[in-house]
Amino acid sequence: MKSTPLSLVAGVVALAAVTGFAALTAPGEEGFTEAKAAARLPVERSSLLCPAPSTSDLADTTYTSFTPAGEGGGEAGAAELTPAEPLPADEDTPADKGDDANKDDKGAEKDEDAKSDEDKAADTKPVISLKGLGKPATAETSKSDAPALVGTATGSFAPGWAAQQTTVAAAGGARGLLGVSCTAPDTDFWFPGASTGASRQDYVHLTNPDDTAAVADIELYGAEGALKSDVGEGITVPARSSVPMLISTLTSEAAENVTVHVTTRTGRVGAVVSAAEDEVGSDWLAASADPASTQILPGIPADATSVRLVAFAPGEDDADVKVQLMGKNATFSPAGNSTLHIKSRMTASIDLKDVTRGEPGSLRLSPADGSRTPVVAALRVVRGTGAKQEVAFIPATGPVGERATVADNRAKGSVLSLTAPGETAKVKVTTSEGSEGGSASVKTYTVKSGTTLEVTPEVPAGLKGGYALTVESESGGPVHAARTLTLKESGIDMFTVQTLPDDGGTVEVPEAEQDLTVLDD
Repeated sequence: MKSTPLSLVAGVVALAAVTGFAALTAPGEEGFTEAKAAARLPVERSSLLCPAPSTSDLADTTYTSFTPAGEGGGEAGAAELTPAEPLPADEDTPADKGDDANKDDKGAEKDEDAKSDEDKAADTKPVISLKGLGKPATAETSKSDAPALVGTATGSFAPGWAAQQTTVAAAGGARGLLGVSCTAPDTDFWFPGASTGASRQDYVHLTNPDDTAAVADIELYGAEGALKSDVGEGITVPARSSVPMLISTLTSEAAENVTVHVTTRTGRVGAVVSAAEDEVGSDWLAASADPASTQILPGIPADATSVRLVAFAPGEDDADVKVQLMGKNATFSPAGNSTLHIKSRMTASIDLKDVTRGEPGSLRLSPADGSRTPVVAALRVVRGTGAKQEVAFIPATGPVGERATVADNRAKGSVLSLTAPGETAKVKVTTSEGSEGGSASVKTYTVKSGTTLEVTPEVPAGLKGGYALTVESESGGPVHAARTLTLKESGIDMFTVQTLPDDGGTVEVPEAEQDLTVLDD
């Protein structure tokens, strides 16, 4: 008789990481041992997806990749973003149906078969690779046909890995500063704040990181409920490919405020919405935090000239929520808009105008009637007036938790907003080394209960290139954060806002105490 240790330990640990509890013997049975309290361990693999940037010939895109210094998930590892593999030349994506916006300006189709081996190799080599922890790496492109990127970080590069895609479109219908934090793949996304109106051109970008096709459904909800759509179901997203869907082609109904719901039947995708508005600008709309009875939307700029709240109740019950602005010194309800009634499965909106009135602020939605009905929400924010308007979007977001990072910051134009909806809190903010030089620095801030603190980060000494910002909770209540990046272009203060939810760099893994050795003959 011999004893053979099986590879059950890895399976139990993986299960525990998902469920938070594992028991190999039922309570009361002989040999039962209760699991110890879960330990938090660094993740060893992370995935991120960046959508295809602007198709404008006048756009320049910067990619920034960063992993904070600290304890990682192993000695070895790497973090790379590579192009999503293109579809074969004889296949049309669903976005091609009735939509010429994604075709080449000259009407020419690319012939993949005619590419040289060198060109094909260039299509799949990494766009950006991290060389070390605590220092960002960057890459740039001005190609109008730049692909979506799929990325994986392993080992010590995985915990807290962040990537940012920032595009400056100087002119044209999609002009603006378009920023988005590259997202992890998932199966369920909510986007309140989209539109099928005549003045908007909104696309849902679906990117599949896996080696098998994913099948997605897109549902649209306006002020009167679901918008009729015959083409939003069963959308195939080929392996390691990206599909942009023009939202207005999914329905014949025009609606100014629309909630987009993306789910997958098989596989997983990264999803994000690009929104371009005539004479106002363009930006990315990231997914709202998961449905919850209380939602926090941080980082409304002090000089916002127009703020519109868009919210949706996905369940069977209506929601009544209190609308409160957490300002520089206190929390208050906007005059005439202290509550919002959201009918079940209908999109609601209110125009808060210049609600911040010269001070930075964050919005809190909370139950007004004790029903605790879950909602999702986002803000459409405009700065400037007339021909110098610029738009950005702020989705509801979770707290920074243990740690959160935003990757692309410049020597000028970065502002960090911190809000504490509960107890007063203390956070540590680290500015990293520069991508081309400059030393990291650390500063601690106290955020008073019910207020928003606007911080201009301390630029790394000797900065060359860009840097990353990392926020870590130290004590007190939860803190929600957002970073506003402003770049002046053609006399317009173009801006974009990215929220900083917890990076999920660690997971809880219960410690198994049983002998997993299996005896066999």
